[in-house]
Amino acid sequence: MTTTVQATAATGEVPRRNDLGWRGSSFATQVWVLTQRSLNTFLRDPRMLFFSLLQPLVMLLLFSQVFGGISQLGSMHQWGSYINYLLPSTLVTTAMTSAMSSGVGLLTEMSNGVIARFRSMPVSLFAVLLARSLSDTVRMAIQLVVMLIAAALLFGFTPAGGMLGVAAALLVSLVVGWGLGWLFLAIATWVKKAETMQAVAFLTMFPLMFGSSAYMPVSTMPGWVQVIANVNPLSYAIFASRGLATTIWEANPAYTLIASLAISGVIALVGGLIATRNFRRTN
Repeated sequence: MTTTVQATAATGEVPRRNDLGWRGSSFATQVWVLTQRSLNTFLRDPRMLFFSLLQPLVMLLLFSQVFGGISQLGSMHQWGSYINYLLPSTLVTTAMTSAMSSGVGLLTEMSNGVIARFRSMPVSLFAVLLARSLSDTVRMAIQLVVMLIAAALLFGFTPAGGMLGVAAALLVSLVVGWGLGWLFLAIATWVKKAETMQAVAFLTMFPLMFGSSAYMPVSTMPGWVQVIANVNPLSYAIFASRGLATTIWEANPAYTLIASLAISGVIALVGGLIATRNFRRTN
């Protein structure tokens, strides 16, 4: 230490952290600690916890009542009730809307100085992004599980696929939400303002949601909407989720399942690369 001080006095240079024996923790430890930190922020705020769990339940109630008359269509009889048709798709759409909070949460931490403090520490910036993604996926899983329980107890959700089918549909929805979360992280590092972030997110989400088979069969839509729904990437995830939960497949099972997972993986990869690049360039 005396030698270091003498060298500093002689050269006028401040030694680097590594020269002082200051080493950061491993990447895995950083991700684990930062993920716990983000989860604690969510779980320790009763208002945030309450409203984040309430939102998907309100959406499920509204859509099940507003579109409930669709169950009278001949093409809907095979599902038994509209809730059996609606809920698997609502898992996917809820995961998508929840993924938006990944970008909003990152922008909040960028604006309140948290990210600036991380930059002054020996912390991997990619670990910050990955921890945000993982913690939001856990939060998303809590929301979806609560919604499934409420649907079974209050709305009579009785899927033919049973517990295994519903669990598989839940997993597909989480993968989709995780992939979209990276997209919204990339958007957040690009726009850098929460208001702009929300505007871009809603402009992206609503065409995807309503231009899909989330709320009614594609065959009942106008011709030009059917074309959009059949190429809408969200439709593949909805087909896969609904097929796993109800055992009624609207398209080729293997194709829709592989396509939904592959598209989510590509979105996560591209979004992760863009988010990491932009994040490192952000002052």
